Amino acid sequence: MILRLAIASLAARALTVTLTILAIALSVALFLGVEKVRTGARASFTDTISGTDLIAGARTGSVQLLLYSVFRIGNATNNVTWQSYQDIAARPEVDWIVPISLGDSHRQFRVMGTTGAFFTRYKYRGGRDLAFAEGAGLGDLYDAVIGADVAAALGYGLGDPIVVAHGLASFSEHNDQPFRIAGILEKTGTPVDRTVVVSLQAIEAIHVDWQSGAQKPGAPTPADRIRQMDLTPGSITAVMIGTKSKLQVFGLQRWINEYPEEPLLAALPGIALQELWQIVGVAETALVAVSAMVVVTALIGMMAMIFSSLSGRWREMAIWRAMGASPAAILGLLLTEAMLMAALGALLGAALLYAGLLAARPLIDSAFGLWLPVGLPDAREAWLLGGVILAAAAASLIPALRAYRMSLADGMMVKT
Repeated sequence: MILRLAIASLAARALTVTLTILAIALSVALFLGVEKVRTGARASFTDTISGTDLIAGARTGSVQLLLYSVFRIGNATNNVTWQSYQDIAARPEVDWIVPISLGDSHRQFRVMGTTGAFFTRYKYRGGRDLAFAEGAGLGDLYDAVIGADVAAALGYGLGDPIVVAHGLASFSEHNDQPFRIAGILEKTGTPVDRTVVVSLQAIEAIHVDWQSGAQKPGAPTPADRIRQMDLTPGSITAVMIGTKSKLQVFGLQRWINEYPEEPLLAALPGIALQELWQIVGVAETALVAVSAMVVVTALIGMMAMIFSSLSGRWREMAIWRAMGASPAAILGLLLTEAMLMAALGALLGAALLYAGLLAARPLIDSAFGLWLPVGLPDAREAWLLGGVILAAAAASLIPALRAYRMSLADGMMVKT
């Protein structure tokens, strides 16, 4: 009975009710959208590197090691000697190892020296492999592979020349040894997109005529002569390591951390990523709080709409009281109306969100490398929708109590 009356009452005020439902729907869509983006961003952040058991470098903090080796932020406190790299690679626990050399740049993009194994061993987003949008890997000493953001920002294509600058934010360039773009990687949403990848030997080659951060005086060494040199690096910045068994990770980590020849640190990427997320997670909390306030604002608007409708329904309430309607019935009517509006708004908001995700997910993935899963609402989202409905019921209690307190005498009185 109360449900039929509530539906009829809402239908009689179709315009204001529709606008209220739409406001709730948009706020719920925003709230759930922020939740989707938050969880998707966290998953993408965690999946920046996957399948790598350890990252090793000069002794520093695990977060700092992760920042400069994976995210290309900051610089290493020191390098790792080539002999130490070989000692680590010779350990029986090591299944594969990829060296990384950082320090140079190209127009504010970091240049990374590595081996061809990087393109097969580096994985992201739960095990996805790097893929080439154009071209292939490093076939020649002066080949370079660029990330998707580098290609898009600088307008580069296959075969274009590229000159590496010495150091970061440096005006000294290795003009005598230009590289040729041999490959362009597909968008990954990771720091690889903003990286210029060359070989370790190429890093050594462009520094043949450099010493102590400055170019030696005199004519540069011809490229043909450089190709004939032993370009084994003297040191590298960090290494990515995969072990033969997950049970061997901690033993290898302890061995590296206790390496007697030089101070080294081995960090588990997953643990370091969690530590880093705790640092940047303040913005996540603030974003959730803002979206929650939008929902609260919509519910307050619904409460104001119910209050304003009471001024036109005072005679209706009085008649119901005169006909024997109990206070519980009037309270139940207004609560039912509010919960119906909130339920319709929540369902409409969820529908709008998932429709938008289905349409925009490929664009978001290609532009930002952020994969937002689309499926049935999980338990957390169901609780959030239920919370919106319960909050709507709580917000409607104040106007419902106001209606209950309308006296029968005031209701039947003709006001002038």
